[in-house]
Amino acid sequence: MAPIIVGILVLIVWDVLVKVTNTPPYILPSPVLVLKTLISDWNELFPSLLITLQITIAAFIAATISGLLIAILFTQSKWIERSLFPYAVILQTTPIVAIAPLIILWLKNNTFAALVVCAWIVAFFSIVSNTTLGLKSADKNLINLFQLYKASPWQTLIYLRLPSAMPYFLGSLKISGGLSLIGAVVAEFVAGTGGQESGLAYRILISSYNLQIPRMFAALSLTTGLGVLIFVILSIICDSILSKWHESAIRHEN
Repeated sequence: MAPIIVGILVLIVWDVLVKVTNTPPYILPSPVLVLKTLISDWNELFPSLLITLQITIAAFIAATISGLLIAILFTQSKWIERSLFPYAVILQTTPIVAIAPLIILWLKNNTFAALVVCAWIVAFFSIVSNTTLGLKSADKNLINLFQLYKASPWQTLIYLRLPSAMPYFLGSLKISGGLSLIGAVVAEFVAGTGGQESGLAYRILISSYNLQIPRMFAALSLTTGLGVLIFVILSIICDSILSKWHESAIRHEN
């Protein structure tokens, strides 16, 4: 209840400040006006929400699969990790705004795929880095025990390293979910796709150009709500997986 109470208080303070200062809606609309705009423009905003959600989910799935596979590859060969990990860092530190136009140009016949690639670039590194760290964090004594019993590298991976890396991997999923949404929104801003295939970012952009600030805040609230929903769903999934065996999710009674 604490976050809900804080959110309600913030909305009340926001509404009071707008009324007391007589701030015009084109500068800062009141929460009530944003809610009314959200309801009145729902038929246009909801399809855009679905487009952004599709891009986010596709990028998140691609980042999860590719990040896990790359992390496994890194732990199987030190030479491969030292050769390729710096390039993963370079790809992560390159501003997506700078390379998004090139990706969209290269994949101009498939805008959806271009947006997914942009969002994937933003999201996959957290999974690679955290999962790689988790795979390396297996107990050394258990690794020696597996070697003593002549377990193959794949047996060690499946029965020791992957379970040990599970908290790291699940933690990275919660980060990557939000990053996928950020990447999708940034890519939509750069692409500027309009029409029926436009996402929430395009609605925000057009609303700001036309000084339709209440509509811009309504689209922004949908984006924020989507990010919170993604985090909550992933947190519930992660906690349910770890709750019976890992200290980070076990509820201790005082």
